[in-house]
Amino acid sequence: MKTNFKKVVLGAAIASVAAVSIGSATAADYPPKTVSFVAPSGAGGGWDLTIRTVAKTLKDTGIVKINMPITNRPGGGGAVNLAYMQTKNGTGKLVSVYSPPILLTNLTGSSKFSYKDTTPLARLITDYGAFVVSKDSKYTSIIEVIDALKKDPKSVKIGGTSAAGSMDHIQFLMIAKAAGVTNLNKIDYISFQDGGAVAQVLGGHIDLISTGLGDVSELVKSGHLRALAQTADKRVGEGVVADIPTVKELGIDATFENWRGLFGPKDMPKEAVTYWTASLKEMVKTPEWTAARKLHGWDDAYQTGEEFNKFLAKTNLEYKEILAEIFSNK
Repeated sequence: MKTNFKKVVLGAAIASVAAVSIGSATAADYPPKTVSFVAPSGAGGGWDLTIRTVAKTLKDTGIVKINMPITNRPGGGGAVNLAYMQTKNGTGKLVSVYSPPILLTNLTGSSKFSYKDTTPLARLITDYGAFVVSKDSKYTSIIEVIDALKKDPKSVKIGGTSAAGSMDHIQFLMIAKAAGVTNLNKIDYISFQDGGAVAQVLGGHIDLISTGLGDVSELVKSGHLRALAQTADKRVGEGVVADIPTVKELGIDATFENWRGLFGPKDMPKEAVTYWTASLKEMVKTPEWTAARKLHGWDDAYQTGEEFNKFLAKTNLEYKEILAEIFSNK
């Protein structure tokens, strides 16, 4: 059978041009009708609150007109969703919120993936750690909790929404270490990644929740929870939230920042990165976003592009050093 070489070459060239045209059309059509917004936790936590607030603000202001359904994908302190994101490499149809656990789960060996296996889009806000108890708790000060732990590290049960060795756990251990508590590895920490920590502390099953200040601000305002301290270097928020003392005020020389930002899958298409970068840059300037930040006690921490990547690399190194120091007594 005789093959016409010119026809084969011409056919291949046409196919190549067609592929480029299809790719260009896809790029021009971004965004698609729906982009999934993901909280790597159960409903009610800080990630959930942040991603829902972002989606609502983008929609309410008309900056983004596509569908942004919220998906909760809890597990492993964010590691389950991070592993899932690897199956979406190269796509522009998923945006997830993350915070320190995207670094911590990798540093503690809970996940082989890290921020380097994503496309960082924007750092948005800084929340702070908060230590809260039931309104009926015997503890009225974080110093009382610290004193109890110094006598017996098993005497206080700590709960949080992140995995053991991740953010809620680490922020409490950092404060406890700064306050002079030893045997940090003996302190009982229970993870409630399904969002059940509040019910557990109200039911008396745990003594204290270590979490984000924004996560529990409404429950503090309502009087269901009592905040013992927060980890900023200054008073933050408004009203009752502004009345919460910092641990530094109480004589513990430490702070902890719970930054939060948005990430796409690794190798997210350029047009998708450009679209979300521009949309978020516009969003953070709106009065709606400013009002949301004030409501939840969030500080502005907007960064994007190279600046955000440098922040992640620097913070990753700092966390590595902190973990080595905290667990050096094991």
